[in-house]
Amino acid sequence: MTDSTLNPDSSASLQTAILASGCFWCTEAVFDNVKGIAKVESGYIGGSVANPSYNQVCSGRTGHAEAVRLTFDPSVIPYRDVLGIFFATHDPTQLNRQGHDVGTQYRSAVFYQTDAEKAEVQAFIDDLSAQHVYDQPIVTTLEPVSQFYVAEDYHQSYFANNPTQPYCMAVITPKVIKMRKSYSHYLNV
Repeated sequence: MTDSTLNPDSSASLQTAILASGCFWCTEAVFDNVKGIAKVESGYIGGSVANPSYNQVCSGRTGHAEAVRLTFDPSVIPYRDVLGIFFATHDPTQLNRQGHDVGTQYRSAVFYQTDAEKAEVQAFIDDLSAQHVYDQPIVTTLEPVSQFYVAEDYHQSYFANNPTQPYCMAVITPKVIKMRKSYSHYLNV
């Protein structure tokens, strides 16, 4: 995906964020049409097995999380707004699950790259907690970035390629609709 709103002179200033919020199909679909997002890749991070397969990760025994790696232009969408979309489109109060998807591979996590980024995420979580946005405590983990493994090809653009698949219609579509309502000013049209 190429975003026409990207600043043509900003390729050197593109940043990455790695976020886990349950099924990576959902997270990818939420960020797929956001202004300033240059690339969204589904993959695995945070585990102990090199080059894991989807089946290995789904077993829950590798320690990986299903995650997305976003490449974005912070002059178009600031990191704080990336975090806003992330927290608004999943339940960060559910430990190791999102809905019916259960296991550590479905944990809510932000994989930070620097201490400053970790502090920014923690401050964002503290703000959400102070505002009582959620009825339960936020359990999103802050984990240092580690090797990110791009998932198999059939996982990439899954929602775009399978919009009428029952899981997509029941689980992903409501998250995409929520993002579009809450962050409509970031939609690519």
